[in-house]
Order: sequence, then C-alpha cells, then structure tokens
Amino acid sequence: HLLLFLLFVGPFNCFASYSRATELFYSLNEGLPAGVLIGSLARDLRLPTAGGQYPAALQPPLSFTLASHGLGGQYVQLDNHSGELHTSAVEIDREALCVESSGDTNFGGSAAVSSSSSSSESCLLLLDVLVLPQEYFRLVKVKIAIRDVNDNAPHFPVPHIYLSVPENAPVNTRLAIEHPALDPDMGTNGVQTYRLRDNYGVFTLDVEENESGERTPYLIVMGALDRETQEEYVTVIVAEDGGTPPLVGSATLTIGISDINDNCPQFNDLQVNVTVYGNSSLGTHVATVHAVDMDLGSNAHVTYSYSQKVPQPSRDLFHLNESTGAITLSTKVNGDTPRLHRLIILGNGPGCIPAVITVLVTIIKVIMRPPEVVPRFIANEVEGVVYLKEMEPINTPIAFFTIKDPDEKYKVSCYLDGDGPFRLSPYKPYNNEYLLEIAKPLDYETQQLYEISVVAWNSEGFRVNKVIKVQVLDDNDNSPVFSEQLIELSIEENNVPNAFLTKLHATDADSGERGQVSYFLGPDAPSYFALDKTTGVLTVSTQLDREEKEKYRYTVKAVDSGFPPRESVATVTITVLDKNDNSPRFINKDFSFFVPENFPGFGEIGVISVTDADAGQNGWVALSVLNGSDIFVIDTGKGVLRAKVSLDREQQSSYILWIEAVDGGDPALSSTAKITVLLLDINDNPPLVLFPQSNMSYLLVLPSTLPGSPITEVYAVDKDTGMNAVIAYSIIGRRGPRPESFRIDPKTGNITLEESLMQNDYGLYRLLVKVSDHGYPEPLHSTVMVNLFVNDTVSNESYIESLLRKEPDISIEEKQPQISIEPTHKKMKSASCMPTLVALSIINLGSIALVTGMGIYICLRKGKKHHRADENLEVQIPLNGRINLHMLEKKPMEISNI
Repeated sequence: HLLLFLLFVGPFNCFASYSRATELFYSLNEGLPAGVLIGSLARDLRLPTAGGQYPAALQPPLSFTLASHGLGGQYVQLDNHSGELHTSAVEIDREALCVESSGDTNFGGSAAVSSSSSSSESCLLLLDVLVLPQEYFRLVKVKIAIRDVNDNAPHFPVPHIYLSVPENAPVNTRLAIEHPALDPDMGTNGVQTYRLRDNYGVFTLDVEENESGERTPYLIVMGALDRETQEEYVTVIVAEDGGTPPLVGSATLTIGISDINDNCPQFNDLQVNVTVYGNSSLGTHVATVHAVDMDLGSNAHVTYSYSQKVPQPSRDLFHLNESTGAITLSTKVNGDTPRLHRLIILGNGPGCIPAVITVLVTIIKVIMRPPEVVPRFIANEVEGVVYLKEMEPINTPIAFFTIKDPDEKYKVSCYLDGDGPFRLSPYKPYNNEYLLEIAKPLDYETQQLYEISVVAWNSEGFRVNKVIKVQVLDDNDNSPVFSEQLIELSIEENNVPNAFLTKLHATDADSGERGQVSYFLGPDAPSYFALDKTTGVLTVSTQLDREEKEKYRYTVKAVDSGFPPRESVATVTITVLDKNDNSPRFINKDFSFFVPENFPGFGEIGVISVTDADAGQNGWVALSVLNGSDIFVIDTGKGVLRAKVSLDREQQSSYILWIEAVDGGDPALSSTAKITVLLLDINDNPPLVLFPQSNMSYLLVLPSTLPGSPITEVYAVDKDTGMNAVIAYSIIGRRGPRPESFRIDPKTGNITLEESLMQNDYGLYRLLVKVSDHGYPEPLHSTVMVNLFVNDTVSNESYIESLLRKEPDISIEEKQPQISIEPTHKKMKSASCMPTLVALSIINLGSIALVTGMGIYICLRKGKKHHRADENLEVQIPLNGRINLHMLEKKPMEISNI
C-alpha cells in the first residue's frame, strides 16, 4: 500500500521502489512526447554501475532486455546497456490504452496493459524485463501508472435528445435526461456541470451524483405549460468538465409537450341547411359534419351521434357515420316521407360535454330525372377553368353546350346565370345546342375571374346548372399613365451639381412585366438633365443660371416592358428661381450731363440708366447720391438727377458726383458710377466797368493833342464765358463844343482824338459809352460817362464840378458797335475749340488794358494835390432807351496831364 501511495503522489518523471520481488513502479502523464525519462532500472535495482563499487575496468557488462514485445512495449524504449526507460514515439493515450485492455493483467513475461477494477483511476502499463549476464540475472516486473490529463471534451452519445413533458406537469417537476454526457477523462477532468442555452423562462437544469460518482442531469419545470400554445421547445444542453481550462460539449435538446385531454370538440357552425331530391338513390351523400378537438391522439378523437330529440323516422331515413360524421340516404324516399327533417347531431369527446350542430334537410319530391348539360369547350380549358386573353374580339366562341332530357319526355330550356361580358344563344339550325361566346370586351384590369352558370330547366321546373370559371389573361393593352401630364417644377439658380428635381411616377394597369415602367427623357431635353430609368428620379447635372435661361420645357416618356411596348408622354416645365447673384449695372461707368446755369431747382438734369439682371425684389434698384447730397437728389424710380437749387456757373462750373445703385436682395449688392455735371454758361452777367470808376470823374485834354492820340480808355470785364464775355464799346451819347472829335475803339475801349482841336473846341465834353457783351439770345450792357475837359489848364475846379453836376442833355444814338466777329463764328462752326481761344484772347487783352489803365490812374492821382477818397465807386448803368442822368453819380476826379 505504501508503494501504491508513493506511485500516485511521487514526482513526474520517475519514482521507483525496489523490493525483493523485483518489482518496479513508475508513474507519468499521458500524452508525453518521445524521449521522456521514465526511470533507470540499473539504479533502482542497485546494480553495479560505473562510478559505483566496481572500478570502470571491472564493470560487469549488464544487459537489459524486454522479455516480450507485446502491447505495452510499443509505448517505451529500453536502453539495453544503461537500463534507462524512456517514452517512445507512440503517444500514450490513457483513455484508449485502458479501454482496449480493461481488466487484462499479464505478468508472464510479456508487455501488457492493466486497468484496475478496484479503482477507475488506475491504468497500468506492465513490462517484463530480463537482466543479464547470468550472475545478475533477474526477471523484473515493471508497472507504469498512466496519470490522466484533461485532453477530452465532454460529448453526448446522441446529437439530438428528445424529452417528453406532459402539459399539466406541475412546477418543480424533475425529469431525468436519459443520455448524459460522457467524458473519458477521470476525476475532476470528467463532466461536472450542465446548463441550457435558452430556458424559455420555464425550464432549468439540476445535476445529481450517485454513489459511483456518475452525474445525471435533470430537467426541472419552472412554469406552466400548454401544448395548444406551444407544443415543442428546442434548445441546446451544454456539458462542462472540471479541467483547467474547462472543455464543453453540447447536444440539441427537444422538449416535447405531451397532450392531456384539456379541450373538447367544437363545431364551426350551429346549423347546416341541405336539400335532397326525392328521386335520390340509396347512399346519396347528404352532408358531413365535422367537430374539431384541439387535443392530440385519443384525446382528440371525436365520435358523432344523434341527439335523443331526433325522431326515429329521421334516424331510419338518414344514416350517420359515427367516425366521419357523414350523413347518407339510407332508405328510399316515398310519398309519405316528411319533406323537412331536423337532425340534431352531437360531437362526443372523451370526458367532454358534447358539441351540438343542427342539420336541416329539405326533401324535394321528384319523379323524373333532371336535365343534363354536356359542355364541349373550344377555348383553352384546364381543370374546369377557361382561360381567355383580354384582347379577344367580341363574338369569340368559348364553348358549345348540349342540353338534353334523359327521359326524353320534357322540353328543356337553357339560359346563362351570372354577371359577365358573355352570352349564351341557341346554335341554329340544331336543336338543344347552345353557343357561349364573348358579348363585350374583356378587361383584365377591371375583373380577372368570372364565375358563370349554364342553367338547364325543364317544363316541370327541374333545374341543373354547370358552373364555368373564366380566367382573363392580361395583355399589354394599357399604356403607362403619369400622375400629372404637366409636371411643374422650380429650382433656385446656382444649384449644386446633380441636384434632385423630382421623382416621376407613372402607373401601368397591366400585370407582370407589362406593368413595369421605365423612364426616359424626350429628344428635346437638354443634355445636362438626367432621368433614372428605374426610379424616375430627375436630376440636373450642372448649375443653372436664371439670367441665361429662366424656363425649361421638355418631354419625358414612360415605357412599359410589354411586347410591343407602350408609352406615354408628359411635359416637364422647370422654372429657375432667381437668387441675388447680379449687382446693379450702369449703362456707363461715367455719365456726363451739360446743363445751362440758372437751371430751375428740381429740374431734370439727366436720366441715369441702370439695370439688374435679377428678377423680382432682387432686381429692384434704389439710387442714391453718395456725395453732394445737399445740392443734388435722384429720383429712385425714374433715375432722374435733379438739383435742389438753381446752379450758378460763375460760382462753380462743374460737379462730380458718385451715384450708388443698391438692389433689393438679401444680402444686397451694389455698384457705383461717376456723374459729371457741366454747367453751360448763359448771358446772365452784364459787363462790369472797372475804369473810369465814376461818372463824375473827368480828364484834362490839352488843345495841343495831336489827332489819333489816345486820350483815355474804358475798361470792363464780363463774368460770363465765350461770346457772352466778348465786350464791345460804343459811344451812344455826346455833348460838347465839337463832340464828334472823339471816337472809341469798339474792341479795346480806347478813346482817341479824331481831329485837331481849335480855339472854339475848348470846354467840357461828355461821352456816354455803352459797354455791351455778345450774349445770346439777348446781349447785356452797362454804360459809363466819360468826361473830357479841353483846356490848357484847370484853373477853377469848382466850375467844372458844377458843370458835371448838371444833367446833360444828350441824345441817344442806337448804333450797334462795329466789331467784326464773323470770322470767329465761321471758325466756331469748323472747330469746336475756337470759342475758347477767342475768349482767352479777349481775357488776355482785357488784362493788359486793365494793367495799363491802372498805371495811368496811379500817375493821375500822384499829380493831384487834393485827394478824395470816395471817388472809387463803380458805375454800371444798364441801357433802357433813355438815360436818367439823375441816376449818374457825379463826383469830381483828379485831373493830370497825359
């Protein structure tokens, strides 16, 4: 016993005990590879070896040999010289080894396997080893215990396990599963637990272990069962061993719910009405009643019987089959037989209250045979159904019917009963022959199946009908129909590519492939529109620009798959909605307007044209003046530019404005334009006389002055431009001893002496000079009085001043100044720059004359002893026919010799 104990608890590779019985015990795990040391026989038998009590030279030549190469010998290799025992290339499988040699023990010089009957965990490999030479001869019994490892998964003996549970099994009912899982491994490596993958909420498993250590699974019912609700549960039972890691095996577990008698028979109807002809033969089937019991097997067995309320004559007339519920005519109907029978039939089930049904039988007494209807089909007929194409024309024959009386005694008539586009008419010239034909067009889409009856009746009132079913076959007689013939769509411009527009929908009343619709674009559709053939989704592949094209109109087709195909056409209109993607656009970036000065306030200066390619509110344009808004305004609706006040060219000759145009989009877009307003001069300023400065000034002219000598000048300027500023000088009034002695240059205003002065010419000369411009349409002018005193000296200024204060009596000469301006007008016609050159020349000449006159005036002032500060008044006298000399300011002027 000590040896056996050490055998199973010793080290892995070897443990050996030597006894006088020359037996050695070893143990090892199954499944080890080749070359693993099991033990050394020489060492364990304490035989002399090198390094022991004998020197190497005196070492006896030991030899170890297996006595027999039996079953156990194939699992080990024995070194004949060292006595070491190793595992061989044949892997040891404990389960296969011990099963093959179960209970087989051999100690008679052979290699064998022994499975101990006393312990299921003992599996021994038995070897007989001979030790030679003779002086060391021994027969050694070697026993190798094979230890189990978890190398086998549990497995069920059958893949499908069936277990029956009665539907009335109470909760906690335990049912043993007869095919538990098997595991060749031993101990904890064997099967330990069971479980269900799906317990349906009504089952669980428990495991019981018997005295021998076998574990049996039990199915436990955890909830109520009802076979009529669910008669079977299919799940998977899983067995798991105790190895590390654990191994599992599974099988399908079918739990059948066995029936108990918890349901009773039931009839579907409470009463059945039947009719039996009086001339019916014996055994004629009258009716069949059928009761249903939801149970199974014998629990669902139903028998039928008459109620005690059924009178005996009725029982005798009609036979009831107890098993099938069939009622047949059992006796002949005669004149005394009642015409109405109420048969109360019971459906009987085991342990149940019978179900009740009433069969009301009406007997029609006849003494002749009914007419006969014999069909002869022309159209395609299969199993009583006639098949017609819906395109069959009217008057297409379907069938012939022969109507006859079996007794050949009575006249038989025939008619068609039932709705449908058919007619039944006699087929002349034959008697009792009728032709069934199509009377109206067939339409599969309206009705596919007709059930009509050909009824034959004789003069005695007997009727017989032949039911005919007509199945209409579909033809491709319908074109696809669009839900809308005009499909109106809209999309905003600048859409994303491949934008969805709509999904077209067309229906085809035909069936099958004939009703399958495909969609296509018409030939007038632009290439950048796409239509999915199957789905009908219409898209546009590119961006649309409303300003380029606002509306699209093209056709689409819906084509079915019939042969030949049919199609329909619809029209698609697409309106491209506007987006504010265009700024207002001026016709010109620079506008120039020429306006005469003194133009009335809020008069129309010019129209500013601006457009916006967008539509609606996006195309509404509002104009505003960015600068100069205090002077100019703009009419937003008409684009008219106006000035709030009258404009004066002499104050400012031109204006530069910036006009902004803003559209009504959100966000708004804008643009600007430059406006130049040029003021055209009008003759609104008379010439301004700068010299002489006063009508009261005078000049001393010496009598010795030579003819042609300049005496003085009249100098004037005009604020206008062009011809409006060209000044002409003329003398329009004279007074003096010989006033014609002086003349004035009409261009320069220089006054010169024409003739020599005589003694009689001494005195005061007063010349009224008119300074006139050349304005159009009416020139403006001013006047000035030039006073000349002809004398050698001025001895009495008071006298002269008194003469100047007197109002002169001067006659007005209405002569126009003779200034040659025709060449200038001619040049203006030929060259547009000539007026400017003429004006500049006149201004230059005027400037020179002004400088000269001012120099003369300064010299005169230096020669005068008495200076008067108030003699610098300007005189501008407009000419109005006669001159009011009282209006002339008469102030003396210093006189100096020229």
